[in-house]
Amino acid sequence: MKILQTEIAIKLNSLFTVVERDESFFSSPLHVHPEYELVYVKESSGKRIVGNLIETFAPGDMVLIGPNLPHIWMNDDEFVSGKTNQRAKAIIVYFHPCLFESGIFSLAEAGMINDLLKKSKSGIYIQHNTRKLIASKMESLLNASGFEKVLGLLEILHLLSSSSDIEHINSEELLNHESVTEKDRLCEVYRYVNENFRSDIQLKDVARLTNLTPQSFCRLFKKRNKIHFVEYLNQVRISNACRLLLDSDWTISEIAYNCGYKTISNFNKLFKETTGHSPKKYREHSHTYSGAVK
Repeated sequence: MKILQTEIAIKLNSLFTVVERDESFFSSPLHVHPEYELVYVKESSGKRIVGNLIETFAPGDMVLIGPNLPHIWMNDDEFVSGKTNQRAKAIIVYFHPCLFESGIFSLAEAGMINDLLKKSKSGIYIQHNTRKLIASKMESLLNASGFEKVLGLLEILHLLSSSSDIEHINSEELLNHESVTEKDRLCEVYRYVNENFRSDIQLKDVARLTNLTPQSFCRLFKKRNKIHFVEYLNQVRISNACRLLLDSDWTISEIAYNCGYKTISNFNKLFKETTGHSPKKYREHSHTYSGAVK
């Protein structure tokens, strides 16, 4: 079962669509598409994967995802098994990049929106007062029509582009390490991890790439990425394991070994801690997810 490549514009016959979801649990598989996606979770909890980062989500969670960035929302077991009366509810705005190819977006006045869209390639987390304001605007979009709907989208993008309440989900360098200047001493680390996460990676060897002591390297990495290096390494390994669980017929033991884990017990433990599901349940749930593309 592969990571799903889909295109929302074709599926919904629109370059700009607002969707309200109300389900027992979010049923989309791990997928990518060329559209931008703004997601506001109104109800339910679980783990989400955006790019290489796996994080907990709860009611109020809001993110902007750029084109072709892998993502999935996985609800807690109580939603999937039907053991809760709560629902999985969200408002999602999809809009295609070709909407921004007209001359108006080449104006200097549109510069901040263009910058926002570029930043969304690594995923953007929206919080605090901006989240409350955007949530209200998204609710209004559900009932908007005609050009009023287009104006609503532009207003949302303008508000986000001028807000200080946003932060990257993935470090830009983490996802685009090939394009980072050689002066960035962490560039080689991102490249090394993405090429060698299947092997035994030692902290001292990674620190040597930056000409720093292990202690200084750890401080720098935490400052730049807001997570410890060991957490990042595990995120890369687990996100690749998620892909293999969907994209191959390998056994769980084979996937664990291929993602750099020496024992199946350690892999199972870290996978459950990171995603909220065991590898076996994650693969089983994927068969359910595959029936509904969002």
